[in-house]
Amino acid sequence: MKTVFQNQKIFFNSNASKSISFRKQQLKKLKEVLKANEDSFFEAIYLDFKKSKFETYTTELSLLYSEINTALSKLSSWSKKQKVRSNLANFPAQSYIVPEPLGTVLIIGAWNYPFQLSIAPAIAALAAGNTVILKPSEIAVHSSAIMAKIINESFDASVFFVQEGGVSETTSLLELPFDKIFFTGSTKVGKIVYEAAAKNLVPITLELGGKSPTFVCQDADLKMTAKRMVWAKFLNAGQTCIAPDYVLVDETVKESFLKAVVKEVEQADYALVNGNYVQIINDNHLQRLEKLIDRNKLYFGGKIDASERVIYPTILDNCSFEDMVMQEEIFGPILPVISYSNLDVAIAKVKEREKPLSCYVFTNSSDIKNKIQSEVSFGGGAINDAIMHISNDKLPFGGVGASGMGSYHGKFGFDTFSHFKGILNKPTWLEFNFKYAPYTDWKQKIIKMLLG
Repeated sequence: MKTVFQNQKIFFNSNASKSISFRKQQLKKLKEVLKANEDSFFEAIYLDFKKSKFETYTTELSLLYSEINTALSKLSSWSKKQKVRSNLANFPAQSYIVPEPLGTVLIIGAWNYPFQLSIAPAIAALAAGNTVILKPSEIAVHSSAIMAKIINESFDASVFFVQEGGVSETTSLLELPFDKIFFTGSTKVGKIVYEAAAKNLVPITLELGGKSPTFVCQDADLKMTAKRMVWAKFLNAGQTCIAPDYVLVDETVKESFLKAVVKEVEQADYALVNGNYVQIINDNHLQRLEKLIDRNKLYFGGKIDASERVIYPTILDNCSFEDMVMQEEIFGPILPVISYSNLDVAIAKVKEREKPLSCYVFTNSSDIKNKIQSEVSFGGGAINDAIMHISNDKLPFGGVGASGMGSYHGKFGFDTFSHFKGILNKPTWLEFNFKYAPYTDWKQKIIKMLLG
């Protein structure tokens, strides 16, 4: 582990990874490797989740290909020095900003989308010219193993290396003086990573989670709202950091909304055999989720197949913010529904809690859209849709407050793994003496005129 780290430091300091052609070469190689081994990725994630090829491609691999394609097409322009205006005090200088890679970076991935959430930040880091050590989550054991095998067989370890392991290996990695750490996971573990990074003053990006609210307003198109929200909630069996965690619905449309949701769930016919559903990652998570289902508030579902590690779509009605299910991020296929009679009160309840990673608003009212966007702080979200903002690499993806810090995707990922160096380039053929001694009243007067 230390040897790989040291070799990556040496390689980075050789300046080889800073070459635009070298970066593009690594990205092209990564795309080729992913394409050539798609079947192995499909098999590995099926062993972990029983996830279908269709959903693995659409929610994992396709997003990685899109990130690589964007980086390849935009990398030259992203990497150029950017000219900016020089102020009058520095006349006749030129000023510009130079993007440069940070160095050797550590990426700690998450288990719920093991390929996307591990490799996407690595794409950004490689595009920016860094060397990368990737630590996938050990929870998705088969997905972790296939990433390690394929990447370590295909890449020079001094450029890109996958280090498998659990808490012990992660702890050892965090003791090393990386130039950047990028972590995706829970808020609890994020705090541990943040504390470890602080000991070496390592800059860090945290992609965490939280209880992402969905507002369903009186004027919402309930049929389309149910269609889009149900898909987003039960995708990956709810094991999605930006899934709608709970619904706040106007009390005047609650019953119609619930019926529309049930109808949509029934039409989707979620099941492993249908290729549109997955297992809960392990028994511990299944047992945790089972405890969150209040049978007294069960509106629909609640069926559990422990032998298959499956919890079928479950809807809880007449919930309140005091319920157990509302005390932590659910991260599973359980949807609590809370009705409201006053939107201001509902917004206030959301604002009393930690800032969520996402927020979704279903309404046709411009006033309500603007109100919730301006009054509720959250990482990112959508209006009349859910989750799909993640697919647009023109948008930054990241949290705020307890849901994370920093962002990535597209140019935002490049920026996250870059330092922007400010340069003043001044000729020697002219120099005013205003800043030099002896100091006089007229010099001060001129400086005030120039600088204010």
